Formats: sequence, structure tokens, C-alpha cells
Amino acid sequence: MGDKNSLFIDTNILIYANVIETPFHQQALAAINTAYDSGRTIWISRQVIREYLVTLTRPQAFENLPKATVLEQVEQFIEWFQVADDTANVTEELTKLMNDFKIGGKQVHDSNIVATMRAYDISCLLTHNVKDFKRFENIIEIEGINF
Repeated sequence: MGDKNSLFIDTNILIYANVIETPFHQQALAAINTAYDSGRTIWISRQVIREYLVTLTRPQAFENLPKATVLEQVEQFIEWFQVADDTANVTEELTKLMNDFKIGGKQVHDSNIVATMRAYDISCLLTHNVKDFKRFENIIEIEGINF
């Protein structure tokens, strides 16, 4: 596995940590702060940024959050976290994963997160959706938060 000091933050954790109205706000924020305070390198990807924007600008999801606020948050993420780009190496890792695991449809999105982690040598994932990543537990470390 990759660098144990590096932590990839899944979109759901980023949303919970940054939207006070979410039911798991305190736990997600505490998990990110703990990782930061312990000196871990915290990663997100361009995919996570897109998913964050999709979720928080969907009118039925968070009506109280102005788009300008969401865009400011994204700028802060880019400043605070390491941002992994979707590179040819990520695509190569994704196709390897698709050959090695039973993956299809929407599962490709989560698989691309794992591919990104592998391409950037990130071994640990912080997510609320542990079950979505269970198939990869032999190649990444999953740090789920018990909510």
C-alpha cells in the first residue's frame, strides 16, 4: 500500500464537514481536523470537487447555501488540500481495477477514487460509504467514521 501518512477525503465527508445542517457535521469535521492536527497529508481530487459542486448546487439538496458560498469553499479546498488531477495514470489504474474487480455503472465513480489514490500513492480513504469501497479493502485502507 501507499503512503500511510496520506489521507484521501471522499465527497460525502467533505460535504458533512462543510454543511452545518448535515446530520454528521461534527463527526466529519472532527475527523478532518484530527487528520490535519496529526500532520497527515490530506488529499481530494478534481472528481471530488465536481461531485461537491453537483451536490451543493442541486436546488432540492441545500436551498440555503448560495452558489457563491459553495464556490468560495471550493477555492479554500484547493488551497488547504492536495488536489489530485485526473491523469493518464489514473485512467490506467481505473482500467486495471475494472479488469481485477467486478465493477460497472455508478461503481466506476468510486473505483476512480481508488484509481486516483493508487496513482498518487495514497493508501487511506476517509468515507462515510464504507460498504461502497469494501471490495477494495485489500488494496486501500478504509477509515470509515461510525455515525
